[in-house]
Amino acid sequence: MANVVLEFKASAGDSEPQSRPVLIIGQQNNLQQVTWSQIKGKLQPVVSKEIWQAALSALNPNPTDSCPLYLNQAAVAALPSRVSRHNSPSSAHFLSRLVRSCLPGGSNRCIVMVCERSDVFASSCAIARAFPIFSRRSTSSRRTEKKHVTVEFLIVGQDANHLDVAELECLSNAADGVRLAARIVDTPCNEMNTDHFLDEIKAVGTELGITPVIIRGEELKQKGFGGIYGVGKAAEHPPALAVLSHTPEGATQTIAWVGKGIVYDTGGLSIKGKTTMPGMKRDCGGAAAILGAFKATIKQGFKDNLHAVFCLAENSVGPTATRPDDIHSLYSGKTVEINNTDAEGRLVLADGVVYASKDLSADIILDMATLTGAQGISTGKYHAAVMTNSEQWELACVRAGRSSGDLAHPLVYCPELHFTEFTSAMADMKNSVADRENAQSSCAGLFIGSHLGFDWPGVWVHVDIASPVHAGERATGFGVALLMALFGQASDDSMLNQVSPLGASTNLSEDLMQRDCKRRRLV
Repeated sequence: MANVVLEFKASAGDSEPQSRPVLIIGQQNNLQQVTWSQIKGKLQPVVSKEIWQAALSALNPNPTDSCPLYLNQAAVAALPSRVSRHNSPSSAHFLSRLVRSCLPGGSNRCIVMVCERSDVFASSCAIARAFPIFSRRSTSSRRTEKKHVTVEFLIVGQDANHLDVAELECLSNAADGVRLAARIVDTPCNEMNTDHFLDEIKAVGTELGITPVIIRGEELKQKGFGGIYGVGKAAEHPPALAVLSHTPEGATQTIAWVGKGIVYDTGGLSIKGKTTMPGMKRDCGGAAAILGAFKATIKQGFKDNLHAVFCLAENSVGPTATRPDDIHSLYSGKTVEINNTDAEGRLVLADGVVYASKDLSADIILDMATLTGAQGISTGKYHAAVMTNSEQWELACVRAGRSSGDLAHPLVYCPELHFTEFTSAMADMKNSVADRENAQSSCAGLFIGSHLGFDWPGVWVHVDIASPVHAGERATGFGVALLMALFGQASDDSMLNQVSPLGASTNLSEDLMQRDCKRRRLV
């Protein structure tokens, strides 16, 4: 999978399965709408119309099913016929699994995705997740030839026209963003330390014609970024705050995405155990998703100011490491008593969101992070946990999750009940809760929000992706599709406009739309 070139086309052309193995996939009712004339060029002469119809009749998805059409060179697979209200109509997670398990082998293969137009974006991102890039297997390093997978969408239902060039470009950029994020998260810290991550940011900046702002090492301390500096100061490679900024003419508001980029998390002096430390290379998943989403979003055109803020550090152990009982002053000016050095993500993000507010004058701030192990208990392996000071944006995040395939579900937002967990006799607050059985993921988010201030007049959204950032041992690139869909109304791209839950087409109630519209403008 690591050396796969993924290409989206309006038509993949005709080719018999012996020359180009093929997987045809979709919901059963959608597959039954496909005419033989639409599909025969990819199956004949080894698969007849009768075999195709018999295979469709044999499919019994529960929740999925597949049927070989010809040896191991052609197959058809069915997605769930129905999903619950908290799942994506695209069945994105099942789609990724079926592509991984059912796509025939070969150096030149074809996937025919049969779906409604509203599911095209989520389906393309789900397919991209099935083809991770990073690998250090010795056999893969000896292979120089690239494998090609061509994806063709057969649109059924209303508006069943072929995808146009602009739509295909959007799908390609989104898929590249997903795979970029997954590659960064999969890469171990000896190849993805803060130096390397900055190189990734610079590379994206160069491609987009943007020069990043970078504050690093002792300069962080001098400028008051006590959270980022305190977390990363013991590491060989110094911590950094990096910013990519897109500032077009005519922008009416400013949006900041703030990503947690802990390239490795040992836990610091509150060190993790031998079973909980492996996999902590993934603690940069929020920053990786924001980088992938920023690259894809700007390539598609974006009407408003958009800043990507990366809070980079390695939470390491050494003579200069932060100790429990140390007190740090963060960029907000508030002081924090450290009672758990393994609650470091909230410290770097607190600096990041305040920078977005004070220095970038952001109206809307979204932070994304692999913040808490408790997130998986709160919302599970597939749904990100969302907390926000705006009910409108809470609903929008859930809807964007369904339209993008990156599912999301709300956390409790109740600072008046939960923020007392951080009470300190010595400082403004501690960095970890007193009671670990009291809404841990909500409390962790509230710590970040408290540095903006709970009366901050803008929109703040916190997205915890600790569990969905990976599936098994592989990264998923989670977050890229969610961000692109959530802010799609500000895009120049028509497909992103359609999947966005915000703007003129939103179904939110008029009361919610009108209330406090200046404070909480929608994109």
